[in-house]
Amino acid sequence: MTDKVIRIFNIVNAIQANPGISAADLALKCDTTIRTVYRDLELLSSVTSLTNEGRGSGYRFIGKFAMYPLDFTEEEALALSLLPSMLDRDKRPPGFDTAHDKIMATHRKEKSRQSGLLENIADIIQMGTPAYRQEGPNYLQPIIQGILEKRTIDTVYHTQYRNETTRRPIDPYYLIPREQRFYLVGYCHLKQAIRTFRVSRFHEIELSDNNFDRGDFNIRQYLKNTWSIERGEKNIRFKVRFSPNVARYIKEEELFVHPWMKDLPDGSLLFEVTVNNEKEFLKWIQQYGPDAEILEPVAVRERMKDQLARWMELYKS
Repeated sequence: MTDKVIRIFNIVNAIQANPGISAADLALKCDTTIRTVYRDLELLSSVTSLTNEGRGSGYRFIGKFAMYPLDFTEEEALALSLLPSMLDRDKRPPGFDTAHDKIMATHRKEKSRQSGLLENIADIIQMGTPAYRQEGPNYLQPIIQGILEKRTIDTVYHTQYRNETTRRPIDPYYLIPREQRFYLVGYCHLKQAIRTFRVSRFHEIELSDNNFDRGDFNIRQYLKNTWSIERGEKNIRFKVRFSPNVARYIKEEELFVHPWMKDLPDGSLLFEVTVNNEKEFLKWIQQYGPDAEILEPVAVRERMKDQLARWMELYKS
């Protein structure tokens, strides 16, 4: 069995280094028979994207398959590290120890490289701090690491609207930037449901040893009709006219929703969109002042007129 594992590693390396290599050449490189190579290739084909496109074209991997970097889980790395202790030294084939050392060294180097990369990313991305708090630690590194390695994070989180701080394990799924802030979407073990967390409200974050599976979770479906980050329960169709002064900037907005837009003869822009959170959408509209006119719904247009009247009353003196 050990001979077979080493031979398959050698076959993978040979195909990666020489795309289009023939079965006969693989047999020579691995010092075995062509029949044995065919059996190994059949096994590889069941777990990788291996192709042999026509007679004489040889073997190559397609797609994103690669043996390096070694994307071992911690469990897989532990199992591989224990392999020598499970085999009688006298029965190990020549080259086993050096091959094992190379694999483990590659794994450790890759883990070290990933850790350094995450530290650099966390340093590059600068975050603000809530006005009521002193500057705290940057929790982006453990969050990103948890997302990439599918590891649960143990957290202490402050819920602002309840003014409550709780401990809760979270399976981190996605980081989403919004309005100079980062939000984490993930499965909250405390609430046993998908939740959205503002990163600056975390007081503590530690990576756990527990792995998770996102299953069939789809971030675009989760945020469907969500204007910014807060999800509502009732869909509302808005129709807005933007003046020529801002029309071209509106077209550059990067959104999860899909608006319908039409250029009008005077250079203005007709903008229609369905959202599930009226408050967030109106907050966005208000930044454009008189360059954005709400046409529909009529009830929201009337509320906007009332709000502007109250503002005028506030500033009239």
